[in-house]
Amino acid sequence: MSSWEDDDSAAAAAAAAATTDVELLKRAWRNEKASPEILRFDSALVSRVREQIQLLEETLDDFGESGVDDLVVSLYQMDLDRTLFLLRSYLRLRLQKIEKYMMHISKSEDLLSRLSQQEQRFAKSCTEMMEKHLEQSVLSKLPYGYDSVTRQSLSSTEDDMVPEPQLDTFVFCKTKSDVGAFQLDDIGEEVVDLVADDLYVLRYKSIKGLVESGQIDLI
Repeated sequence: MSSWEDDDSAAAAAAAAATTDVELLKRAWRNEKASPEILRFDSALVSRVREQIQLLEETLDDFGESGVDDLVVSLYQMDLDRTLFLLRSYLRLRLQKIEKYMMHISKSEDLLSRLSQQEQRFAKSCTEMMEKHLEQSVLSKLPYGYDSVTRQSLSSTEDDMVPEPQLDTFVFCKTKSDVGAFQLDDIGEEVVDLVADDLYVLRYKSIKGLVESGQIDLI
């Protein structure tokens, strides 16, 4: 291996080591905010961030008892507030998507598997309450054949009353590494060369696999 390759490997290792959990959470928050569909919940990352929040809170309590300089305390408090904001915003974004697409999510094993256990219980509870409310307030008063929660009528061949995320939406994204020639459609007429650290505007549906694998970040 050449010295150039050694330098590149060392730089990559240093960059990976420098990536903190807060930065990873910020990346997950950006991806969740820009994605039209709900992404996979990173339980390990959230668990680590919660542990860091608890450690910061305990540290601040110790500072208060030991009379540490106010400037140091304020810096720690700012770090705690920033981390809490990111975590709460990340979780809130996911709950908003679950509320909006709860029926669509509930009928898909793949989408359900992306949720945490708490989110799965929330989705199930929301779906049951919505179905019960619609049944009591509207559907029970409609004629037979038009009393479905998910379909307009018996003649419907699909769940045309269930809101679904628009995966054809265009999104801004940034590549994290060289992907090379990438096919954007099913027939190979649209091909783009994805270069590391470049910005693109592409259909989310075309690059969702790259987002899930961590090769592309949404912005």
